[in-house]
Amino acid sequence: MRYFNQDGDINVNQGGIYYCRGGRGGGSYPVSYTEVSDKVTIQETVSNKAVVTLQPNSPLIYSGETITVRCEIEGGGNTRWEYEWRENNKVSSQKDKEFRISASSSSNVIFMCKGRRDLYSSTEWSKTVTLRRSLNKAKPTLTADRYIIPVGGDVTLTCSVDSSADWKYYWFRRDSGSSALQSITNVKPVNKVSEGGIYQCRAGRGDPEIYTEDSRAVTVWKAVSNKAVVTLQPNWPEIYRGETVTIRCEIQGGGDTKWTYDWRPANLNTSPTLSEHKISSSGGYSCRGLKDPYSFTEWSNVFRLTVSYPPASVLTVSRLWLSPGDSVTLSCEVEHPSAGWRFYWYKTIPKLSDYSSIYELLPGSINGTEQDSYIIHGPTHTAGYKCRAGRGDPVYYTQYSKPGFVWSGDVHSAVTLKVSPDRVQHFIYDSFSLSCEGNFTKWRVRRFPEDRYRSDCYNWRSITGSTCNIKRYQQSDAVYWCESGSGEFSNAVNITIQKADIILVSPVHPVTEGQSVTLGCKLRTGELLSNVFFYQNDKLIQNDTRRELKISAVSKSDEGFYKCKYSGEESAQSWMSVKVSRPENSSSLIRFIVGLVCGVVLIILLILLYRYRRSKDSHSVRPIQSESTNQDSATHHMVNLNETQDHIYNSLLHGDTCLYESIKGSEDPN
Repeated sequence: MRYFNQDGDINVNQGGIYYCRGGRGGGSYPVSYTEVSDKVTIQETVSNKAVVTLQPNSPLIYSGETITVRCEIEGGGNTRWEYEWRENNKVSSQKDKEFRISASSSSNVIFMCKGRRDLYSSTEWSKTVTLRRSLNKAKPTLTADRYIIPVGGDVTLTCSVDSSADWKYYWFRRDSGSSALQSITNVKPVNKVSEGGIYQCRAGRGDPEIYTEDSRAVTVWKAVSNKAVVTLQPNWPEIYRGETVTIRCEIQGGGDTKWTYDWRPANLNTSPTLSEHKISSSGGYSCRGLKDPYSFTEWSNVFRLTVSYPPASVLTVSRLWLSPGDSVTLSCEVEHPSAGWRFYWYKTIPKLSDYSSIYELLPGSINGTEQDSYIIHGPTHTAGYKCRAGRGDPVYYTQYSKPGFVWSGDVHSAVTLKVSPDRVQHFIYDSFSLSCEGNFTKWRVRRFPEDRYRSDCYNWRSITGSTCNIKRYQQSDAVYWCESGSGEFSNAVNITIQKADIILVSPVHPVTEGQSVTLGCKLRTGELLSNVFFYQNDKLIQNDTRRELKISAVSKSDEGFYKCKYSGEESAQSWMSVKVSRPENSSSLIRFIVGLVCGVVLIILLILLYRYRRSKDSHSVRPIQSESTNQDSATHHMVNLNETQDHIYNSLLHGDTCLYESIKGSEDPN
């Protein structure tokens, strides 16, 4: 194609090879031409667009996979295109529209293409497409939105490989009934499941189809409608150090399922998993029941157990000082009350080896009592008691209570405590002495409350001519009594220490009805006082010039609190106890009757002895029979005589004893 232009410039819109030459002349002169110029090749870029595509549409291929790389020309038309390729910015020998490439190496490949309509017109180069290659097989990722299927609900599982949409997904499940994975019909990447089990997935693509590796296993559990509850046996929400209780997992909701159990904390999940455990430590405990390995109840509420320090028992006594015929009620309380306690009751017995005591169970409490009280009917002597509580099997015991004492002022007990000076009130810093009397070899003094200085009175002492002194630094208000080595307790006395300059002089022991008693008043200087006022139960009963209050024959109405007053100073008050006199006449009458009966029995025995001797004499004058016929009978007769004689002698001996008792009764003034 020729172009004529006198300016030397032309505009072209087609591709091709262009060159030029110049010429001049014309008309009457012939045209003269220059040589031809160098050739210039012009390439035309068409409006169509080249695009590199991958089939399958994945920028990553894996071991064993082959992918198709294709150059698509967009823009319409029926042109038969030729294709040019660049791989990693180098001209490729590929001339086809598409070709296949495999993951033969792990290097990445960058593709570009363009379409050529003829030698001088083509599209622009396409955008680059990078293909990544891996020598490994693909492995999908399996995730779950949660791992427990709620009652009536489901769990969503998602299987993913990469961004490619060409994958088909294959699902597998293993449940408690099989050891192998079972195929699930579903080729979608998302799967909603409503049964517990172990789930896996894999993916495949291509033709022939190439599969990925299997995903990791994901375990999904199914919550059943049954409810787990932690119970305690015995039902004590608080236990004490050293105690053991049983926690139990109970499954509510019926059914015949054979459950296994899961516990929190995990250290309880020893094999086999049990429905109950014995525990002795604080903590929060919860459980669930497993119907099979992949379905279970929800976790129970947490049961919190508190373990505390061992509790002490507290003993209270209904009355401290005994009157004749009184009953005493002991009450025992655990510091932190809770369920299940039985109560054990003890009497204190002195221990000869040291200052302490041993404890002897009271009747009826060897197995403990359900009641927290214990009644002692009609005690007459001073005694100490303790209690403790126990529960469980084996029995767990609380600490012993502090001792509780019941005091008797009865001076007729087997052991008697003497106080010198013989009065209830003593001036502070004045010493006083104590001694114990009775038919025993060892004694010691006890007091309540106990003395932190531990006087030598509290050590075991010999009975012979022995007293002990309460020194001034050991003084305080207290109740004192004696204990013998054989476990007997004396009467008790109440001693008060006064800081005032005046005290009441009153006896430490109860006064017997009918006896006389004298009360006085004493100054710290020791002077005997006159013009002393005396009060009983805060009522003035004497206000004359006498310095003492004398009661010639004490009666029960004289019992009460007494105090004295002198020159405006008033003593503390002290209790004077009056006891009923013993029925001595009744005792003498009983002894007289016993003696009379014994005398009658003795007379009867003497008459029998007299008749026996007469019978013996009559046998001696009978004719003598032949030896042969009478020998055996004589022997038999002698045996009977001897037995009769022994019987009479025994009877006589018994009669002498009765006679002795009768004589003794007549001589005894009591």
